[in-house]
Amino acid sequence: MAQDGERREYRMEELAKEAGITVRTLRFYRERKLIQPPRREGRIAWYDDTHLARLRTISGLLERGHTLSGIAELAEAFDHGRDVGDLLGLGAPTEETPVRLTPEALADVFGAEATPENLAAALDLGYLGTDGGEIVHISRRLLDVSAALVREGIPLADVLAAARRVREHTEALADVFADLLTAHHRSPEDAQRLRPLAKSVVEAELSLALDRRLREP
Repeated sequence: MAQDGERREYRMEELAKEAGITVRTLRFYRERKLIQPPRREGRIAWYDDTHLARLRTISGLLERGHTLSGIAELAEAFDHGRDVGDLLGLGAPTEETPVRLTPEALADVFGAEATPENLAAALDLGYLGTDGGEIVHISRRLLDVSAALVREGIPLADVLAAARRVREHTEALADVFADLLTAHHRSPEDAQRLRPLAKSVVEAELSLALDRRLREP
């Protein structure tokens, strides 16, 4: 029996019962590498809550019409993604709110666009990381905007490609702001205090640039 805060462990029969599947199905999923190998203790295989979460996710994705092959590809991309520590770097974002999702919930957000290729691209871009049985998105705002663009009919692959271009430009803009403060011997504390001014300049310039573009034939 697990103590509070500890991960519960299950024998194969117990896990199958909790997940609402047969032992035969569980063995099949393990052979297809849809779940991680269990912890071995002699001849006994011990599964835990991350296995249970994955099995429930598989059931949910199957109910939504995903194929086992597609789920296997998603699982592989998910299992080989960067973890949440790599995603957040030295600390949590100062202004963005990370979002925790199950793979099933992510599929609900993006539907058929939640492909292994798009998931891998988002992992590479640094939008997604993993934490146990969950996916962590670096920013609620970016997740919401990405989902809105997909609902407008723009393929997620194109949204992510555009995000990569935006990342390049915003890194350059951050350098401009940092260079300006460095040239005038401002401290890191000053940079944090003046940060909203940099954001206001970028937002105003982007607004004006969009005006110019939208007036073009």
